[in-house]
Amino acid sequence: MNRVPRRVFALHLLLVFLAAAFSSCGGGPGGGTVIRFWALGAEGDNIRLLMPEFERRNPGITVKVQSLPWTAAHEKLLTSYAGNSMPDLFQLGNTWIPEFQVLGAIEDLRPWLNASRTVREESFFPGVWATNRVDSAIVGIPWYVDTRVMFYRKDLFAAAGYARPPATWDEWKDLARKLKQLASREGRDAYAILIPTSEWAPPTILALQKGASILRDGNTRGAFSDSLFRSAFEFYCSFFHEGLAPIGNTQVTNIYQGFAEGFFAMYLTGPWNIGEFRRRLPPAMQDRWMTAPLPGPAGPGVSLAGGSSLAMTRTASNKDAVWKLIEYLADPAQQREFYRITGNLPARREVWDDTLLMNDKFLRAFRIQLGALASPPAIPQWEQIATKVQDYAEIGSVGKTPVPEILSRLDRDVNVILEKRRWLLFGE
Repeated sequence: MNRVPRRVFALHLLLVFLAAAFSSCGGGPGGGTVIRFWALGAEGDNIRLLMPEFERRNPGITVKVQSLPWTAAHEKLLTSYAGNSMPDLFQLGNTWIPEFQVLGAIEDLRPWLNASRTVREESFFPGVWATNRVDSAIVGIPWYVDTRVMFYRKDLFAAAGYARPPATWDEWKDLARKLKQLASREGRDAYAILIPTSEWAPPTILALQKGASILRDGNTRGAFSDSLFRSAFEFYCSFFHEGLAPIGNTQVTNIYQGFAEGFFAMYLTGPWNIGEFRRRLPPAMQDRWMTAPLPGPAGPGVSLAGGSSLAMTRTASNKDAVWKLIEYLADPAQQREFYRITGNLPARREVWDDTLLMNDKFLRAFRIQLGALASPPAIPQWEQIATKVQDYAEIGSVGKTPVPEILSRLDRDVNVILEKRRWLLFGE
């Protein structure tokens, strides 16, 4: 067997060690720094347009963007965490933040925030910033925001005797009944509102508007049978039980066609549908629809704090470089440009003073609503709980099972989901 000379062998080991060292530091071609950035859906395709300017401003730093489909992103991130192969920076849906913080996958950004002149808490909408705070740590920076408002038919509202959108639950229900009566008089088979029963957001929003805690005992048990949640859930179900909203999702195969034809006059949805309504509604319909903040029990109500944040992986190889990219993407100029190319709503409040946004009449309701946001409990199990809320909301819409029984069963199922959390916190 041929023997390798000791000097050659030692040199080989040294080269392997140096290569590994440079690799672990995010080294790129020519010895520069490479930032691996995972973005989701269309954001991943569009964010590449902003990278050349960042790289021009930061010689020696290269950004490699990988786009993940939303449907596979959660599993992909968990798999990469388990395999110790996470990117340096990634887009994180706001409801996923607690889960990845508990895993220890994301960095506490306070050291960089304290030294930053670009990223300041007061520059962001409070309700959205709050979703990135876990205990005392700040584990993400809001990138773009979304929330839900009411999309409605102005002409049908006026025909029902409402010159403005409803501001309270009583007005909302009164308007819905009058819209139904209007359709009946005109011989139309129509409803007042579309509330998809395949979504957990509507009943959750109503509960948050009532001030329901949703969970109790340190977020270790369900509080769905409590009076505040029960009141909100009964209000939600009443739209279906009174025939004001279609039950199930099969009666509306095309949302835009149904809205244009007056099959329903109200729909709670987010900013992504502004562009869709502009594209898919016929030209004659463009002056007949508008957006409005959500009504609440006794006045304007809260909506969900949604959107995505930028999270730095705890194992990122060059954290200072990653922070530079976060600052760049959070800068008002880049927030404005990102809105221009994607339509995603800026997280920075001062960007909303730009004429590009101020002149869009459909965004005015969103600007108001972003000042009144709330979030579900910030725990890793929320995604599972939300699925249960959705399941039981669908049962409630049918009206065959008493509401107290539905909510008791929901509490029981959620308590099972939270069993491990109780054991970790209290040893139960």
